[in-house]
Amino acid sequence: MADLFTSHALVILLFLFSKLTSYGASHPTCEPLYPPHGVPIAKQDVDLMQFPQNLEFLEAEFMLWASFGYGLDQVAPWFVMGGPPPIGVRKANLDHLTQSIVEEFALQEIGHLRALFTTVGGIPRPLMDLSSQTFAKLMEAAFGYKLDPPFDPYINSLNFMIALYVIPYVGLVGYTGTNPLIEGYETKRLLAGLLGTEAGQDAVIRTYLYERAEEVVKPYHYTVAEFTIHISELRNRLAKCGIKDEGIFVPPELGAENRTVSNVLSADYNSLSYSRTQAEILREVYSTGNEHVPGGFFPKGGNGRIAREFLMKP
Repeated sequence: MADLFTSHALVILLFLFSKLTSYGASHPTCEPLYPPHGVPIAKQDVDLMQFPQNLEFLEAEFMLWASFGYGLDQVAPWFVMGGPPPIGVRKANLDHLTQSIVEEFALQEIGHLRALFTTVGGIPRPLMDLSSQTFAKLMEAAFGYKLDPPFDPYINSLNFMIALYVIPYVGLVGYTGTNPLIEGYETKRLLAGLLGTEAGQDAVIRTYLYERAEEVVKPYHYTVAEFTIHISELRNRLAKCGIKDEGIFVPPELGAENRTVSNVLSADYNSLSYSRTQAEILREVYSTGNEHVPGGFFPKGGNGRIAREFLMKP
């Protein structure tokens, strides 16, 4: 009798175990694993992740206006926090392919701002100058003389994508530089997600231009590849910290494993993403080569504690 009871109990236990196993297989755990004693958002993470909101605002307004003909004040006014509207931005003359790309990127930027605002809190939209004159001055600085006629990013698809080459990469290397300074696990997840999308956007832009590398940008006598090289060289000069930016063609010593001149992705000796500090980023986007002197895309400087503290220092 005892043996019969034991056999029945064993059968029941095996049945229950099979059910539990089946339930576990059909209901897998999907929650992320976090350190048991980790901090979700460290205090210093807030300032570090509010700083790139300046660039996210820049990208959002540039691409929303270029593709839809309006910006954050119409599609997501709660993010601007009373900040002034951008100067000179307008709808671009885009073909169907480019329109589709820029629309998608523009909408992604709204998601980026939402993720940043809900995780670390927002900053007011800074004053931004996205006029054709600002881009013309940037190209003049890149080539060393005034282009005739002045470069206009809104006139056609190719010009716009060359102008767009200027912006997302700055955010990409900025996130890479910020990564080692972040401590909270939620903030790390936020940064990784933003970095992944920014890298994807930059890769699409570079591929778009790489496919047109030998095309002459009319009415100038420079190819698309030459534009990217001059822009990247300018950013290196402004940032003042060596080569961390490369055009779509490079000399072999800068190519992957020193064996390529094609450079669809900009990367260092180990084919890892370059990184920049907040000071380097400001030197670039201010177009002054000085993190304490605003200009360029941000006539009155960026917002957030880090950017404002640079403005207060001589």
